[in-house]
Amino acid sequence: MQNPIIVALDVPTAEQALQLAEQLAPVVGAFKIGKELFTSAGPDIVRRIRATGGAVFLDLKFHDIPNTVARAVAAAVRLDVQMLTLHTSGGLAMMQAAEEAAQETASQSGRNAPLVLGVTVLTSLDSQALGEIGMEANVGHQVERLANLAVRAGLRGLVCSPLEVVGLRQFLPASMQLVTPGIRTGSEKADDQKRTLTPREAMDAGANWLVIGRPITAAENPRAAAERILASLP
Repeated sequence: MQNPIIVALDVPTAEQALQLAEQLAPVVGAFKIGKELFTSAGPDIVRRIRATGGAVFLDLKFHDIPNTVARAVAAAVRLDVQMLTLHTSGGLAMMQAAEEAAQETASQSGRNAPLVLGVTVLTSLDSQALGEIGMEANVGHQVERLANLAVRAGLRGLVCSPLEVVGLRQFLPASMQLVTPGIRTGSEKADDQKRTLTPREAMDAGANWLVIGRPITAAENPRAAAERILASLP
C-alpha cells in the first residue's frame, strides 16, 4: 500500500521546510508546498524537497483563464511535481486545459503526469459562508456539482473535506483519487478547519491521501508523530 500521508509544509522559510522534509521523507508519502512557502522560497524549494527523495504536492490552487492555467500546469510538470491543485469553480474548459497540459508536458519530459486535483469547496467554508459569496448555501450540493464537473473534465483526483468522502464515493468513478485536508488527531486545539476527521476515520471513509500539517509539524517529535499516525491506519 502507498503511504497516504502528505505533510503540509506550512512554514515561512526554505530552511524550516527542508529540516522537516529531511526528518520525514522516509516515513511519509509526499510533501505539500503551499502559497506561503512557494512565495517565500520560490520554485527552487520544489527541487530541494525532491532532492530529499520526497514527492511534491504543489498546492497553489490555480484559477484563471484556461490558457494561463495550462501554462502554469506545464511549468509545474517541468518542475517535477507529483500532484497539483486547481479550483474546479474555474470551469470545465479550464480543467480540461489543465489536464491536457499535464499529460502533454509529462509525455514530452519523459515523466509520469502529475495528479491534477480539483478543489471543490474549501474546508474553511460552511453553508453560511457559501451563501455570502453567492453560491448555493449547501456545502454538500455544491461539492457534488463541482465534483461531477471535474469528472466531465477528465480530472483524476479531487481535494475534499473528509466528511464528504463517503458521499462522493457513491457516484464518482472508483479510480478517482480523493485527497483530504482537515485531518486532526483530536489532541489539537481548535483552529480554522471546520470540517475534520481523524486519519483513520478519513481512510475508512474512502480517502486515498491525507494532508496533515500541524499534528505532525508542530509536534515535539515530528517523525514520531508521523509514524504514530501511519501505524493507526488500516
